[in-house]
Amino acid sequence: MSATSMGATALGAKALSANHQADRAQPAKGQADHDSTAPGQPEAGHQSPGLPTRDAALALLIRHGAGTAAELANRLSVSVQVMRRHLRSLEEEGLVEASLSAEGPGRPSNRWQLTGKGQSLFPDGSEHFALGLMQSLAGSLPPAAVQALLEHQAQQKALDYRRQIGDGPLQLRLGRLVQLRRGEGYVAECEPDGDKAWIISEYHCSVMRIAEQFPCVCDQELQLIRHTFPDCAVERVHWRLDKGHSCGFRLTPTYSSQPNSGQTPPVPASTALEP
Repeated sequence: MSATSMGATALGAKALSANHQADRAQPAKGQADHDSTAPGQPEAGHQSPGLPTRDAALALLIRHGAGTAAELANRLSVSVQVMRRHLRSLEEEGLVEASLSAEGPGRPSNRWQLTGKGQSLFPDGSEHFALGLMQSLAGSLPPAAVQALLEHQAQQKALDYRRQIGDGPLQLRLGRLVQLRRGEGYVAECEPDGDKAWIISEYHCSVMRIAEQFPCVCDQELQLIRHTFPDCAVERVHWRLDKGHSCGFRLTPTYSSQPNSGQTPPVPASTALEP
């Protein structure tokens, strides 16, 4: 797991553990979402000790689903002005989003909720579930049957990748795949290798714990890349389970093509993630 993921999970776990303390005070009945306090009013001290206001707000949103700045401020005993400032900061980070809600008389108010990115800050047991499922499959099915299931999964995933990356030059499709892999938790990048080949490197693997117990999953990853790029010869050149610091795949076009540009495949700027 990357340092960023570890930090995010720790943040979410800490916020959840303090959730009941952060949620002790109930919002005033009929309180409107506007600043009823004087500018610069200091934060009161009813929130969980040691838990920053922004983290406590995230914990409340994961617990209640949504809330106005006034509701969150009242629960945490801070001014609405302060809470709005925290919410805007969290919005800039892509952790929360607001939607207008007209409840009762007066102007509509913003109701805040977590985004998918905000949800990901909290512990996720999907990896443990997947590992347990693999253990159950390996214990109840012949190895050939498990391999056939993984191969089928690779084919289905490759179809989804090919639908999303579309057509176009190999360089462009590689850039789109890197974008998709980063979104799935892989720290991926792609670089040219010689005149025609490319190497995809993945420095963090989102299924590493599973692969450590079931190396056949790595074979499935290799088949996945091959099915995604049927116009290329794909070989593994680095493997983390073989004392490498990354997993790497070399893709060489099997058709006659112009030499590559020697430039890293572009990842669309609108959704690009830093490796």
